[in-house]
Amino acid sequence: MKEKYFDLMIKRLQLVMTEESDSINQAARLVSDSLISKNWIYAFGSGHSQLLALEVHARAGGLYPIVHIQDPMNGRAEKVEGFGPVLIEGLQFKKGETIFVISNSGRNPEPIEIAIAAKQMGTSVVVITSMEHTRSVQSRHSSGKLLYEFGDVVIDSHTPVGDAALEFPNSSVRSGALSTILGAAIMNAVMVEAIDNMLQAGYEPPVLISANLDGSDVHNQAIMDKYGPYPQPRFI
Repeated sequence: MKEKYFDLMIKRLQLVMTEESDSINQAARLVSDSLISKNWIYAFGSGHSQLLALEVHARAGGLYPIVHIQDPMNGRAEKVEGFGPVLIEGLQFKKGETIFVISNSGRNPEPIEIAIAAKQMGTSVVVITSMEHTRSVQSRHSSGKLLYEFGDVVIDSHTPVGDAALEFPNSSVRSGALSTILGAAIMNAVMVEAIDNMLQAGYEPPVLISANLDGSDVHNQAIMDKYGPYPQPRFI
């Protein structure tokens, strides 16, 4: 079964590469423009989608000014309307900044509320979601809208409905999650494209290097000193 799983994974990655190229470029332009203007990038996902926000935060080869907005309940409160604003209380989103809001289903109030709040403050919203999944469900937010409807840029992860991609013979069981693999590929594709944009504009991208390489402390500290500490919400 592992061969079938890898085959499905590769086909979906190829689909993302061909179908989402323009959207990835648009998101990368927002990132590079934000950073050239010395603004912050934010990333939020609830539950397992939080892994994708963490994927691009403070990592080797990653851009330093990316703020991970934590989901302390790990998805247990994503259906609770009114919880999203609590998570971002104290963060001063503004025009010129960019936020990634990630949700496979795009139906739950928590990510929707964060996208709404960011848009109201003038921040550009990049949504990463499975359009196949989100079009198969109804919103759980009082607006009746789904997350993608609040995105300035929407990147379809092409994750199958329910995430589990693999069927097993003579069984109703499905497994083989793809949302993390596809989402991580999308996030990293956006970042490498943004770095290339900055280099072409003559701007030195604030890219961290591995803490396990000689000279990393000096390199990384210089970047952190230039941009300052990460903005933190009040609940931290």
